[in-house]
Amino acid sequence: MRSVGTVVLLLVMAPACEQTRVDASALPKVADRASASPNGPPDARMSLDELDARQALPLLPMMANHQKQNMRDHLLAVQEIVAAVAIEDFPSAARAAGRIGSSPSMAQMCTHMGAGVAGFTERALAFHQSADGIAAAALQNDGPAVLNALGKTLSACTACHAAYKQSVVDDSTWKRLTAPTRQVTAPDHASAPRSSD
Repeated sequence: MRSVGTVVLLLVMAPACEQTRVDASALPKVADRASASPNGPPDARMSLDELDARQALPLLPMMANHQKQNMRDHLLAVQEIVAAVAIEDFPSAARAAGRIGSSPSMAQMCTHMGAGVAGFTERALAFHQSADGIAAAALQNDGPAVLNALGKTLSACTACHAAYKQSVVDDSTWKRLTAPTRQVTAPDHASAPRSSD
């Protein structure tokens, strides 16, 4: 049975909810320049992307999805670390931290994911290396040190999210953005082999 306060609150809010309307003319017009597009109205995702000033991290769709899955697992690991420290279950905290710590496979994945933009790989590796400190503190059964290391890891995490956004690209764009750059230099005539003519 609902309390009297809840019923009163619902009665007070009901008329306001019915009368609430959004005046479209009061909303900011983000993509007016695209309204003349032959393809119809502007894409809302494009408008959002234009508002987001972070550097684009180009990824193929499969890579973007894989990265999001990893990030969700990172967040789950953080939750597990905090819960484990709260009950002083340091082995569980160390295991959870191990999922976000550095490893050769993690380094390879970060390098591949960051191949399309300068700086991402270094930030990603720094994040994973900072997580190694969480596991080290947990193995010492040192709750405050675990939380301190977790704070440093989360700082690396939030700094990366503040700097980069995913940008899903097609295969040809990915290949163009990640192709090794060839530096063409003029031949050094002094050290060039001479013909025997």
